[in-house]
Amino acid sequence: MELGTKSSPTRAGGIVATVTSVCTIKYVAELLNEDLEMLEAIIENDDNLSYGAIVSVYTGDDESITALTDDGIEELKDMLRDARQSQKDWLRFLEYFVEDPDVIARVKENGPRS
Repeated sequence: MELGTKSSPTRAGGIVATVTSVCTIKYVAELLNEDLEMLEAIIENDDNLSYGAIVSVYTGDDESITALTDDGIEELKDMLRDARQSQKDWLRFLEYFVEDPDVIARVKENGPRS
């Protein structure tokens, strides 16, 4: 079977998934019951999630909001779950991904979840 014929869209020989919806980072924070500013800090560097998982939605001149695909949400959930394996891992994760000391303090206060 050959992937990548003229009639099917491909990328590097594979089938390309089409994104039909995204969720704003604010909505993702609500869905996951997570601190919005912490999530914003994690996705600020788009290398923290797979290519295409973070989407900028332009709402006007020089205005945009950040959104995640379904795959991006799953990847973020996995990242947070792995970081919460222990208190030590959680604190290391926060220090690595979040620069704002107020956000770190607020999230540390809540502690890792099981």
